[in-house]
Amino acid sequence: MKKSKLILIASVLVIVALIGFKLAANKKKINAKEQVKSNTDKAIPATVQQVAYGSVNENLTKLGTLNAFREADITAETSGRINDLNFELGTRVKEGQLIGALDSHLKELALAQIELTAKKNKEDYERYSSLLASNATTETTVTDMKYQYENSVNQLDQLKKDLADASIKAPISGEVIEKKVEKGKYVSAGTSLGTVVDISKLKVQVPLSEQEVYRIKKGQTVTVTSDVYPDKIYPGMISYISPKGDDSHNYTVEVVLGNDDRFPLKAGSYVSAKFLSGTEEQVMLISRDAIVESLKDPYVYVLENNKAVKREIKAGRELGNSVEVLGGLKPGETVITSGQINLVQGTLVEVVK
Repeated sequence: MKKSKLILIASVLVIVALIGFKLAANKKKINAKEQVKSNTDKAIPATVQQVAYGSVNENLTKLGTLNAFREADITAETSGRINDLNFELGTRVKEGQLIGALDSHLKELALAQIELTAKKNKEDYERYSSLLASNATTETTVTDMKYQYENSVNQLDQLKKDLADASIKAPISGEVIEKKVEKGKYVSAGTSLGTVVDISKLKVQVPLSEQEVYRIKKGQTVTVTSDVYPDKIYPGMISYISPKGDDSHNYTVEVVLGNDDRFPLKAGSYVSAKFLSGTEEQVMLISRDAIVESLKDPYVYVLENNKAVKREIKAGRELGNSVEVLGGLKPGETVITSGQINLVQGTLVEVVK
């Protein structure tokens, strides 16, 4: 009996809770409707702008970071102990310059030995070839002599290469910016001993949008400026345009520019690259402030009969504080440029200056 009463009480409590939850949900919906009605009935102050065509210079300016024209590791071509190392941080080197050497004493001894062996094998091969001409030896013996001679020549060539590889040479012309080892250290073939950079020229890579990249071409002139030397212009040239865009439809463009001894730039500095076209075009423009959300999925509020009307648009280039409109608006229409946070579809708008 007690158990039945407990079940009955629990059921009543559950029903009461459900009724309360439903009433609260209905009240929330009513409040939301009243809020929307309040927003649409009360005029919201906002600033506006007329959609119009504007003259736009097709020159593009992009920010980027300078990179060295060339950068390469100083490497050991063979194994051995470092006998000599003639570079430090800041040392200027020329491509192919001898800047160190590995211990090659054993290789020199082996080379002297194989030179004697090759000389003897050559003499034996020539002597047996003469004997074969007078039938004083067999062709098999002459073939063996030839093989021994050619084998010793191959060993001689390999040792000469090993000796040449013991020399440490600069891979490119430039300045040493990293030294990783010191004299006396044993290194294996391929070990990096340091790094050289060439900044006689510099490179800058910048991303261009799909609309922008089709307006340029390889070999086109670009002017580069830096805040370090505000009045100095560095002439550059487009050296590469990526044939494939990334997920955001941006394309990598590389510009090469000459460095200047009087106004030298360093790799890693920020610069502005201006892509010159020398022409202007008329495009439909609105203020960037009129765009709600992002340029990826943009929409605006258009003022119609003193009410806000939501309108999806297609945005193009971002040109300073303005945005190019490719679709969704017509010249002469009025877009709202402030107060959008308080707007919904149909909200009354009071235009303020």
